[in-house]
Amino acid sequence: MNYSELLALQSHLKSFTNIYKAKRIDDNTIILRFDKDFEYEFVMSRGNSAVYKTKQRTFLQNYNAPFDNLLEQLVTNSKIISIDIVSNDRVLRFALESKNRYKTQTFYLQFEFTGKFTNIIILNEDETIIEALRHIDSSKSFRVVRPNVKLMPLIPRVQKIDSSNIDIESILTQNYAKLEKSKIDNIKHKLLVSMLAKQKSLKNILESMPKIKELENDYRQNNLYGTIVLSNLHKMVPYSFKFDTFDFESNPISIPLPKNTTINKMGNYFFDKAKKAKRKSLHIHIQKENINEKLDFLDTTINLIKNAKEYEQLSFFIPQKSSKKKSKGIDENLNVVWIEGYKVYIGRNKNENKTLLEISKANDIWMHIRDISSAHVIIKTDKQNIPHTIIQNAAHLCVEYSSKNAGDYIVDYTKRKFVKPSEDANVFYTNYESIAARKEGIEIRT
Repeated sequence: MNYSELLALQSHLKSFTNIYKAKRIDDNTIILRFDKDFEYEFVMSRGNSAVYKTKQRTFLQNYNAPFDNLLEQLVTNSKIISIDIVSNDRVLRFALESKNRYKTQTFYLQFEFTGKFTNIIILNEDETIIEALRHIDSSKSFRVVRPNVKLMPLIPRVQKIDSSNIDIESILTQNYAKLEKSKIDNIKHKLLVSMLAKQKSLKNILESMPKIKELENDYRQNNLYGTIVLSNLHKMVPYSFKFDTFDFESNPISIPLPKNTTINKMGNYFFDKAKKAKRKSLHIHIQKENINEKLDFLDTTINLIKNAKEYEQLSFFIPQKSSKKKSKGIDENLNVVWIEGYKVYIGRNKNENKTLLEISKANDIWMHIRDISSAHVIIKTDKQNIPHTIIQNAAHLCVEYSSKNAGDYIVDYTKRKFVKPSEDANVFYTNYESIAARKEGIEIRT
């Protein structure tokens, strides 16, 4: 942020009297909320600092360092005494008053947009540092930034700049739009690389799977080999690599023999291979069906990522670490998304729908599209009250993953304890509520 824009920002922020919320939302970004509608993001990256204005959003990440705790304790719900530019430099200082049950405390929140030493510093009234986003030692700068150290003042600069013609609100909003687009494009790229790799892997597995006719031929051939070998054990020579003889129609046949298998086990070797081929031929259609279901599910995910316009829509698909070893094992075979920190499972087929009913707890939220076959969705609650936005977003995903046709749908939801499974993944449920969800696109009517 340049000096003229900072002057305009100072003038703009002077209309506010309180800071209602202060929180770090990214490694180098904190937000300040001065009213109920908007928030200001202070991005304090070294050499690339800026301020943005946007509508208030849900926090997707929590930070608990000493700096973050003090930011919450002191700055949240503080009163603004003044907002100043320090030493005619790119340093914006809030003089604030914080009240608690014991005393009223006056302190400074200082944003330094100064190149490689860009920082956020919390100071007490005598300029002693309470805490900072970045600690800086004497080996790196003449201005040491560490708790309980008095902050050395900057050398005042001479500036002759008129900021009266700068439309700072427009700049803040436009800057945010550019930042958000860049952030979304970057996340989209990373997610799509991962999803397309999974898609390619599944397609390769599908293409490499043997055909049913090939498996049936393997069954017949190995069954024939086994029968011929058993009928001619007395003719076979130990440690041979092949056995030349005649089949039951007097046609010459050469049977390749396995290594390290004794003659008396040769027949069982071929019969076992025949049984495996037979089993595989009977079940390969189920394997292919499962892979095709995963590909369909993946196609929907890829389209949702490509069409996402906001970070929150992409955040559903960003993996989050689980501290529970048990849930890690379960999650490996199920589809999990995250909505504002809530874990949400989406069934890809009947078997997964059954599994979700088995692993969910009594107070988890279950949802399903009314009157049509659809994916089951489970929202893990840990006995919490679920915000309406979570229900709405989960219902939207339920529709997206269940139907290819655009249109309006009704999604029923209730606690898992009110859902009774029946045969073939069907269920009976009571005590439910309903929510409307729309799938965008060209509506297909049949």
